[in-house]
Amino acid sequence: MPAMTDSSIAIGFAVFIWWFSTGIVILLNRMSRSAIRLSLVLSSLLGLAALVGLAHTARQTDVAGAYCAFTCALLAWGWNELSFLTGWITGPRTSALPAGTVGWPRFVESCRAVLWHELGILLVGLAVVTITWDAPNQVGTGTYLVLWVMRTSAKLNLFFGVRNLSEEFLPAHLAYLESFFRRRPINAFFFFAVAGASTCLGLLVLGAKDALSTAPQAVGYALVATMLALAILEHLLLVLPLDTTALWRWAIRKREGHHASALTAISPHTASLVVADTLDKHDTVFQIR
Repeated sequence: MPAMTDSSIAIGFAVFIWWFSTGIVILLNRMSRSAIRLSLVLSSLLGLAALVGLAHTARQTDVAGAYCAFTCALLAWGWNELSFLTGWITGPRTSALPAGTVGWPRFVESCRAVLWHELGILLVGLAVVTITWDAPNQVGTGTYLVLWVMRTSAKLNLFFGVRNLSEEFLPAHLAYLESFFRRRPINAFFFFAVAGASTCLGLLVLGAKDALSTAPQAVGYALVATMLALAILEHLLLVLPLDTTALWRWAIRKREGHHASALTAISPHTASLVVADTLDKHDTVFQIR
């Protein structure tokens, strides 16, 4: 029973952090340019502190260590997200995709539009894995990897095509990214992605409920499992006709006259998604957060 109580608290904590941190990133990205620069500096400092925190907690095997590692991983991921959405680290291509570009050229140019950002995620991920390598506390590493894998999955789904759009999330300075993605009701990859993630979620839940798991282990499983469950939910929101902005109305300011659409995805920092309409009603393009 105590383990179940610990897991329930961990689930509530993870859901709150996901909701609140996503709203903060949205809010910061709609402030003045000087405020954005300040937020980038602060985020960078927090990101470095998060890596130090992960190194410190990697050897801790108590409940506090699990929560600390989880939070540090989210802070590290948050730096990736904020640096991208503010336009600080994106890719070598900073212009829209020419009309009519399809197939392999479309994929290559889409990658170039976010290349530096993806390399940044890779480098931070390697740092997380390195400083926690062979350590007993792998909550931070597991959290970061879940965000990374599910963000990549969401990106591929948006590239192949999904249904849902939501206007309020797309930053104006990244409007050119709207030309790299398209809309369709659903795609075949979506089913494989959700099925694979759901299988992993089931294994994490079993670990959290295992009678042999200690309280810190149950909390760690619950934290990572909750982030994965939220990422699966965000995948489902890509294809279900629901308003994805309702939870973050407090952080969103509408911009009149800006014709764009976007959708936030996994993560707090997670591995958010932005989508935008094209001028053609049959072709919609997306930007991933």
